[in-house]
Amino acid sequence: MLSELSSPIIAIATPPGRGAVGVVRLSGAHLRVYAEQLTQKKLQPRNAHLVSIKDDHEQVIDQVLAVYFEAPNSYTGEDVLELQGHGGVVVLHMLVERCLQLAHATHDKGLALLPNLRRAQPGEFTQRAYLNHKLDLAQAEAVADLIDANTQAAVRSANRSLEGQFSKQIKHLQTQVTHLRMQIEACLDFPEEDIDFIEQLQVHSQLQALVKQNQTLLMQAEQGRLLRDGLKIVIAGQPNAGKSSLLNALAGTDVAIVTAVPGTTRDVMSQSIHIDGIPLHVLDTAGLRDQAMADEVEQIGMQRAWDHIADADMVLILDDLSRQTETTYAVQQLMLDEKIQQHAGQHTRIIRVSNKTDVARWDASNTQNTWGISAKTGQGLDALRQEIWRQAGGDSSLMEGVFTARSRHIDALTHFSTHVSQAIKLLDQTQPLLDVVAEECRLAQQELSKITGSFTADDLLGEIFSRFCIGK
Repeated sequence: MLSELSSPIIAIATPPGRGAVGVVRLSGAHLRVYAEQLTQKKLQPRNAHLVSIKDDHEQVIDQVLAVYFEAPNSYTGEDVLELQGHGGVVVLHMLVERCLQLAHATHDKGLALLPNLRRAQPGEFTQRAYLNHKLDLAQAEAVADLIDANTQAAVRSANRSLEGQFSKQIKHLQTQVTHLRMQIEACLDFPEEDIDFIEQLQVHSQLQALVKQNQTLLMQAEQGRLLRDGLKIVIAGQPNAGKSSLLNALAGTDVAIVTAVPGTTRDVMSQSIHIDGIPLHVLDTAGLRDQAMADEVEQIGMQRAWDHIADADMVLILDDLSRQTETTYAVQQLMLDEKIQQHAGQHTRIIRVSNKTDVARWDASNTQNTWGISAKTGQGLDALRQEIWRQAGGDSSLMEGVFTARSRHIDALTHFSTHVSQAIKLLDQTQPLLDVVAEECRLAQQELSKITGSFTADDLLGEIFSRFCIGK
């Protein structure tokens, strides 16, 4: 993609399918002459012109509103032409074909108007906006996040990032690190007095302040990643403990088959739900029991359950209260609990849930960190939802100021903190090596630059923008 960024591009910018309005977008250098030839009209920048686009036989393809944006005052920073026509699949493709045909056709002196015009690749319009400094990389990613947002909270957080709130905080940290590096590197020119200079400049306390600021930023970024990606929650337990009933209760609809026959669920059933704006991907898995007691199909289902437990963000371990007096069941439940803890990831949150409080005695005072519910009647479900929300990181004090974030942002902020903390440890030594301290600060600054894109490899850009929709 990066090797063809000088070519003008064209794409349908509205979703496929029928609609009242469809948009064809072009971007590139020096589009005015071509645009006026296409529309047969003198176009005033940023004004809508009603024109008819005709084929090479002078037959009207569509009547459209043509809007011309002159560089650099456009989304991409280049000349941009938008044709807002009727939203039919065929007519939009005919408009694109006509644009390409006219661009490559020879005119005066045997030259084509726009010989390099080509179809845009996914995300290429936004990539050009980034490369032309209309957006930084975090803002560009927020464009895709805004399009993909499936909750109101996610929309608000994506808009905050698009407006530059996340980038502003990153740049504030960068400025502080830059100033700190200047101080440290200046001390390197006076080796006999460097320690005194470091103490006078309070470099140690400045580094500690950076760590503290980053911790707050990291919490907000984690919240933003949660709003964007959601949380993977696995419901696990012995056969017939009520896992499918719990999935149905959380989803508010019958998405899973529920019977009294153990082993009814033999494969993974998934449903996406929202709790106070946080998207949750809840998985109902096959009942877990002794492999020797299960047939081949059930064994495959159980193996898939263990695979999902291994990479889950949260596991709900379900216990059947109506069988708590059965010795064999109770022993199996303890063994299952231990095995789940062993299989779960290091950062997996585990919530223990006792089901069927409607038919069995439940004494919450004697059971710590366990939630009693009835998936059948709904008793205790609100409290369980709140616990899931709390453990998912649903901090209402952070939610209003949160911005959308991605895993790569979390990684960069984490690495930033690691480098700054290492610099602090080096300063704590009896004879600190200031050149190494300066290098740790440089690496910390480089991690921040990865977020906004001032330091980003071309292959990462290709990966990021390839996930965008075509036309954006």
